[in-house]
Amino acid sequence: MQTHRLSIRHILAYCSGNFPVNLVAQMFATYAVFYYVDHLGVRPALISIAMVFHGIVCAVMNPIFGHLSDRTSSRWGRRKPYILAGIVPVALLFTLIWTPFVEGEALFWYFLITVMLYDMVSVMLVLNWTALFPEMFISLRDRATASSWRQLFGIIGMIVGVAIPPLLYTKMGWGSMGMLFGVIVAVFFFISWLGSKEKPDVKVVTFSVGQAIRHTATNKAFVRYVLGSFCVQFCFALLPAAIPFFTKYVLHEADTMNTVMLGSIFVVAMLLIYPWSRGIARFGTRFIAITTTVLLIAALLPFMWVGSIVGVIATAGAFGAVLAGVMVLLDVMLAEVIDEDERRTGERREGMYYGMNGFIVRWGVSLQAVVMGFVLERSGYNAASTVQPDSVAAGIRWMLSGIPILALLIGLIFFYAYPLRHRRATNSSLDV
Repeated sequence: MQTHRLSIRHILAYCSGNFPVNLVAQMFATYAVFYYVDHLGVRPALISIAMVFHGIVCAVMNPIFGHLSDRTSSRWGRRKPYILAGIVPVALLFTLIWTPFVEGEALFWYFLITVMLYDMVSVMLVLNWTALFPEMFISLRDRATASSWRQLFGIIGMIVGVAIPPLLYTKMGWGSMGMLFGVIVAVFFFISWLGSKEKPDVKVVTFSVGQAIRHTATNKAFVRYVLGSFCVQFCFALLPAAIPFFTKYVLHEADTMNTVMLGSIFVVAMLLIYPWSRGIARFGTRFIAITTTVLLIAALLPFMWVGSIVGVIATAGAFGAVLAGVMVLLDVMLAEVIDEDERRTGERREGMYYGMNGFIVRWGVSLQAVVMGFVLERSGYNAASTVQPDSVAAGIRWMLSGIPILALLIGLIFFYAYPLRHRRATNSSLDV
């Protein structure tokens, strides 16, 4: 058990790792399809295929890397060696995504191979970094507070990775922008590595990989958490990826409107992170999960008809207000699932749980790409045309409202059935 609180220097250094995590995740989710489809001219269906293939490989890597680190024993710890080994490869491969050196049909293969390699090393780094969270912070109150710091850095990363690129690629080009962000990513991951701490007395997991997967997959709390989380994070992947198309073909505004719209989401979210963390500490994770899911449904409804700039900004801000709660929630919710599993099995398996979580949630990114490719193809979208038919605008509105709302309704069912109950904020005890 943790015998003393971490210094604020270590807390902030560790939590700063969520800045590059969210920067690369949101920049990729928002602009990769847009860049390769709308700027480089690759068919949407081909990019969807590439996203599915890389998603399969990376989904499988999550539980493998998670179980490997659970069973790692070294004088540097279970997680920190993998984090350090991944920093430079992640930064380099992320840069290469935005600097293709091929043209035409070869772009599909370049995208597929580069993204697959990037995600493999990214899984190794990010999974081990996130797996430190339940170990570094023990009580529900401490976890809610630390998660609010993590998500504050994460939202700043989202703002930089989603709202800033249009201001850069229009002036300096996609390649130079990619190189700049690659350097920033490497620097912040290293700072976070310096602030990471591991317990020296945690025993190595004795489960085989088959046993570990079986115990994880049959944990009712985890299954209901991860399926609800999948539905929510599918929406978070679909929304920013669809916004550039919404800006260009529904609002008929310049690319800089992406900055205004996405910036509204994340600035509002940043302001409300702390109140949501207090709510989680007071009311527990299940109550907040149900509440935020219902509010997300209400916040997304206006995208079906809103057309004015003021209305769009207000809708984006409402979504951001709820996004803050979900971002803080998911860290804390999975940590309490891991605590409950340790009481049942006697094994401390953050790596496998975050790995299985990544395995399942990863499909949300692939599903997002498939949904986008399908909707754009069926609605008559043509990247070579500056004027799209009305059916394209209707399809884009469904990607921002109707489709994510359906996913959230499914997620609401799983969160309602989540079996762990909050007892008190002063420790990590839970009722089952």
